[in-house]
Amino acid sequence: MSLRQDPLDELSIPSGTVVEEHDLVTDGDVLVGGQSTVEFGVRGRSVAAGERSSFGGHIEAENDCRLDMWTDVDGDVLVGEDAYLGERARIGGQLMVSGDLDIGDDVEIEEGFEANGWITIRNPMPTLVFYFIVLSQLLRLGEEEAADDLAYALADGGEAGQAPLVIPRGSSVSDDAWRVSTPATIGSDCRLHGNVRATAVTIEERSELFGSIRARGDVHLHSGSVIHGDVTTRDGAVTIEAGANVRGDISSVDLRVHERANVEGTMRADGEIQLVQANDGPEEQENPQDQTPDF
Repeated sequence: MSLRQDPLDELSIPSGTVVEEHDLVTDGDVLVGGQSTVEFGVRGRSVAAGERSSFGGHIEAENDCRLDMWTDVDGDVLVGEDAYLGERARIGGQLMVSGDLDIGDDVEIEEGFEANGWITIRNPMPTLVFYFIVLSQLLRLGEEEAADDLAYALADGGEAGQAPLVIPRGSSVSDDAWRVSTPATIGSDCRLHGNVRATAVTIEERSELFGSIRARGDVHLHSGSVIHGDVTTRDGAVTIEAGANVRGDISSVDLRVHERANVEGTMRADGEIQLVQANDGPEEQENPQDQTPDF
């Protein structure tokens, strides 16, 4: 995972992520910015959440779980390795930790806890605060390779095979809507519920969204993606590749749609509309702009 830019400046949903019975499930790590509300439960490799974040279900972490100060979890927290809880964190169910437990003052665990390793009660520096202080200093000094090396070391000594699921600071995520003040990228083969509200949106191949998309900037739907709702952008362009499906209306400034895309609703654009024709040969594939007529 490259950290040459702020890793919390985008809603990033890695490929293969799904919503299963109110749980957000991914094969990689989960990173949640502070003051975010996640009404799902979360299942991932490792889970880290910033201060004053809240979860509406269980948390299951295959490896470590790090919850900073004033984090609130409605359900159980099950951790395969070590757990770190900041002061005044609250867990509405049980806390089960297979490894060590590092816990701050005034932590509330309503149904008790169990840890198989050492239990340390103290007030450590919040995980995300420490993590980004070190990285920001490295980046400020221009030590980009050292910043990447630190990220790899924190990922068990090597680059993570699966990109993390990142929810930016101050976001709201639920079955009804995914609301962020950043761009949003949804990887391939995902299956999600809820309307996406972001500054810009990219949906990769074969992903399915049961909701609408609304953005201030550009929206890009890759081949095989399915959107069960409207696609709207206020100031940007909408690009729909071959094989993409939109089950609602499209409204944009500029619109670029492939002739093999499927749009069931009405298409509206204040500016330019382009219909992209299918490539018939290698020569045309090298110059796709030559066979994109305007109308």
